[in-house]
Amino acid sequence: MGIRYDNRAKRRNSESLYEDILEARDMKSVVQYTTPKFPRIAPEMRATLVRNKYVWKMGDSYQKLAEAFYGDPKMWWVLAWYNKKPTDALVKIGDTIRIPQPLERVLEFFGV
Repeated sequence: MGIRYDNRAKRRNSESLYEDILEARDMKSVVQYTTPKFPRIAPEMRATLVRNKYVWKMGDSYQKLAEAFYGDPKMWWVLAWYNKKPTDALVKIGDTIRIPQPLERVLEFFGV
């Protein structure tokens, strides 16, 4: 499913909240990935990266920027993690975000 799921735990969810959905699909439970625990970035780590500034514009998304800067829209989560905004819905037009590069160095921080 991609490197961001490689070290994620899974759990079986059969909570009553999903009872109707599970019943409609003739399932007893669903397997879900647990919430990831991303590492904090230390100042020493930041110092090893080039951090390009980017001003958020109408129509921008983490996926589009990941494609433009990394060549892979699936790396959107790197931008979300680095800027401490888990979804691009939290970024407003005119906000400045940082694009950490090189991507290979950032991924090393995650043990990838």
